[in-house]
Amino acid sequence: MQGDDDLRGLAKIMAFMRAVSILIVLMHLYWYCYGFFLEIGWTLQTINKILRGFDQKADLFSHILYTKVFALLLLALSCLGTKGVRNEKITWTKIYSALGIGFVLFFFNTPLLKLSLETAAFFYILTIGMGYIALMMAGVWISRLLRTNLMEDVFNNENESFQQETQLMENEYSVNLPSRFYYKNKWNKGWINIVNPFRATIVLGTPGSGKSYAIINNYIKQQIEKGFSMYIYDFKFDDLSTIAYNHLLKHHDKYKARPKFYVINFDNPRKSHRCNPLNPEFMTDISDAYEAAYTIMLNLNRSWIQKQGDFFVESPIILLAAIIWFLKIYDSGKHCTFPHAIELLNKKYADVFTILTSYPELENYLSPFMDAWQGGAQDQLQGQIASAKIPLSRMISPSLYWVMTGDDFSLDINNPKEPKILCVGNCVGNNPDRQNIYSAALGLYNSRIVKLINKKGQLKSSVIIDELPTIYFRGLDNLIATARSNKVAVCLGFQDFSQLNRDYGDKESKVIQNTVGNIFSGQVVGETAKNLSERFGKVLQKRQSLSINRNDTSTSISTQLDSLIPASKISTLTQGVFVGAVSDNFDERIEQKIFHAEIVVDNKKVAAETKYYHKIPEILSFVDEQGEDNMKQEIEANYKQIKKDIVLIIEIELERIKNDPNLQHLVPKNPGKADK
Repeated sequence: MQGDDDLRGLAKIMAFMRAVSILIVLMHLYWYCYGFFLEIGWTLQTINKILRGFDQKADLFSHILYTKVFALLLLALSCLGTKGVRNEKITWTKIYSALGIGFVLFFFNTPLLKLSLETAAFFYILTIGMGYIALMMAGVWISRLLRTNLMEDVFNNENESFQQETQLMENEYSVNLPSRFYYKNKWNKGWINIVNPFRATIVLGTPGSGKSYAIINNYIKQQIEKGFSMYIYDFKFDDLSTIAYNHLLKHHDKYKARPKFYVINFDNPRKSHRCNPLNPEFMTDISDAYEAAYTIMLNLNRSWIQKQGDFFVESPIILLAAIIWFLKIYDSGKHCTFPHAIELLNKKYADVFTILTSYPELENYLSPFMDAWQGGAQDQLQGQIASAKIPLSRMISPSLYWVMTGDDFSLDINNPKEPKILCVGNCVGNNPDRQNIYSAALGLYNSRIVKLINKKGQLKSSVIIDELPTIYFRGLDNLIATARSNKVAVCLGFQDFSQLNRDYGDKESKVIQNTVGNIFSGQVVGETAKNLSERFGKVLQKRQSLSINRNDTSTSISTQLDSLIPASKISTLTQGVFVGAVSDNFDERIEQKIFHAEIVVDNKKVAAETKYYHKIPEILSFVDEQGEDNMKQEIEANYKQIKKDIVLIIEIELERIKNDPNLQHLVPKNPGKADK
């Protein structure tokens, strides 16, 4: 009831203001057309005295425009409270037309007063009246449109727009992306400031949403400019690698010690360095061997990721780990490489078990296999061994052996004395089986790098993984959770949370999602869009309902909490437009952490840079002194040498066991039968 009384009171005030406005117009006409009214006998001495009094005290009639302006102001104020039925045919074009006509007729009719008395008065009164009516109609229409403007925002864009960060906040580690966001009916310039990249970053988006072009490329460029060592998993080799190589050429002076650029590429040995991920110098405990075996086997058998702990999952991993550790302790680790481990695993298991169990540190490790072997459980033993042999036999490749047995560099990429930019590339052909094999080998590099870079006192470093689900990155969740204090920035690019759930399992996927501090998302759909919408929270938004009947228009406006960025908006984002949130620091507070903006990329500048990019040079030409290409021969020779090494190791070890009286018990008299 109180609200109705207020509305009725407001309506009375508006009606009074309009009446005063009309009265001022009539006073204006009486004053400036006084000769006409005097001639026809429509003048009154009382009115004359009142108007002269106004003029003397307020100079109301000292200029012809004063009364017109006062009348127009009162008319405009009275129109704000206009009630009436909204006509859907009212458009801004009609309003502008009425305003223009009314303004001209009302203000630009003064020259008419110079005509003859009767003619001047007639046309002046006519134009003033018509102009006033046109202006009043325009005011009423504007009021009706503005009172229902929320109904025109059918996609709720205005309600869901919000103020975002407009200041550049830069420090020695930050990544800063220029942006453009919509707020208060206009586009504004802004900045997305990742002031703490060590709290990890996720970049989501369906193919073509602009993840690499707008964000990951900028991460690479800006972090090289700030002196980061870097590890890049370049699934679509060599897109990211070329950017990193050329940017390093321009900005190598940002490092205290000049960094070196390295590439691992199994597809093209000419453009690949050689590196042994099982370098014995960096393997200090048998747990390192276990971790390496775990990474390889789970990359080759993605279904095992969700079966961790099962007997037939753990058995082959333990067997491979024992072989790796044996190669580490044998002959000072001279043959400790992954290709040597594959070749040793594929030898007769009687010889392999005999050799491995002759070492006390491996005896208990292999007890499940020895129990099956000595207990006559041949089917179980064959199953355990086959679980390791079958997937690893797919990795027997001369070119892969070549790359993984060299020693061109070590994997401590953030060594302050020898900083490195390391790019590892998967194949981009149409052979998914080869991609899986290469991913398994590259996963081994990943796990070793994670172990080596997450140490104190090292150079600030960055781990950038594009298309994360194509590779199993063991220890990634732990790296995100613990590497912040060691200045390791992690940036992960993939398409959808469901991909991560499928390839990493629900538990590990949830840990990765929930421990990341910075998140970018282009267009995503389904559960991912819903999860992100919930992460961004809710805000108070206006809701308007409109009821139109024959006599009146009823409008009600209410407020309610609703999603700041609803899932429907996230699922229809334009290419280059991202939503997300960033984290801040104690001494660098960011008030507007959430963003919904287009990331501005200077396309002309990028095209100009790309035009002058150098290709990554060949590492080895494989051309001999006579100018002949002998790549195939060298790679084959390395492949055969590895096989010879393993054969020789087995012969030497069996001979040692045979001649050692303390080890005679290791060779069963009747392999495969139970000892009595």
